[in-house]
Amino acid sequence: MAESEYSFLSGERMKLLILVALFGLSLAQHNPQLKSGRTTIVHLFEWRWADIAAECERFLGPNGFGGVQVSREESMLVSCQLDHIAEQGLFTRNLTWQLILEENCVIDLGGESITSKEYFHLGRVTEFKYGAKLGTVFRKWNGEKLCYTKNWGEGWGFMPNGKAVVFIDNHDNQRGHGAGGGSIVTFWDSKLHKMAVAYMLAHPYGQARIMSSYRWNRNIVNGKDQNDWMGPPSNGDGSTKPVPINPDQTCGDGWVCEHRWRQIKNMVKFRNVVNGQPHVNWWDNQSNQVAFGCGNRGFIVFNNDNWALDVTLNTGLPAGTYCDVISGQKEGSRCTGKQIKVGSDGRAHFYISNTEQDPFIAIHANSKL
Repeated sequence: MAESEYSFLSGERMKLLILVALFGLSLAQHNPQLKSGRTTIVHLFEWRWADIAAECERFLGPNGFGGVQVSREESMLVSCQLDHIAEQGLFTRNLTWQLILEENCVIDLGGESITSKEYFHLGRVTEFKYGAKLGTVFRKWNGEKLCYTKNWGEGWGFMPNGKAVVFIDNHDNQRGHGAGGGSIVTFWDSKLHKMAVAYMLAHPYGQARIMSSYRWNRNIVNGKDQNDWMGPPSNGDGSTKPVPINPDQTCGDGWVCEHRWRQIKNMVKFRNVVNGQPHVNWWDNQSNQVAFGCGNRGFIVFNNDNWALDVTLNTGLPAGTYCDVISGQKEGSRCTGKQIKVGSDGRAHFYISNTEQDPFIAIHANSKL
């Protein structure tokens, strides 16, 4: 599967652009040029063309996603613009600009003879240390604590901000292949996965990409999954099954669709709202409770300790009542989750039990009631 193939949403009709890494082309290779106000790419791993097209119009476009990475057998294709996709998978082609993404050439965890910086001139490079390190932090392995991420990003030895594509997991390392090993958090560890993805989407470092997976029957023997080779949900003839959408907007028939999880979908919107804002108002308890703001547009609080978080913090937000987009979301003038009251001094009280299903809170300018 080529990791370097992308499609992007743009225009009122949410036209789909399939962008492919072609070496030697340099036009806009570092700038993903997503539609204005959109910041996040999703990898719809092994989805059929017809399902990708439907998902773009019914969900990705309306919910603020910026682009789609697709899986193809071909390693290189001519770029094309999809005005529509027929049931047979036919599409119209128009040449477009390129986003050059180099994963297939270099996986740099440090110490390798070939380094990521050797490819910066070609375009953005996947920062594999990101998911491996953040997974270790959220798992609290090797003495790591969330409070240590105050200088997250380049301060942790990652590549320059403008060069990086960041992700929590991908189709390889969620199966134990490639970089990261057991520290990688995936949909199998849903609580930690949602927290790690939320941290990534709230933090300004890098071009964010999230994973949309399918389940398979794992068979762990001596720490290794014997079924890590299994493909997507399939029919008896081997053809890939369509992606059914349940009444609650989740996916069925073995498709995980993390991008549809309320917490992740709402954090995609959070990232759009706070885009371009500085990382401010850091707070931590010197352990695994941290909080930080995104200028005066957003604020997020995590409790990854084994005890409750109970604290009043400076959010940097204007006074008002905000809807927490993790426990619920704003629907019209009402909030389906927790409500956070910010005072005239920008301060708000937060309580998060360590036993909560999602022990984190996020508020932003557009969630104000």
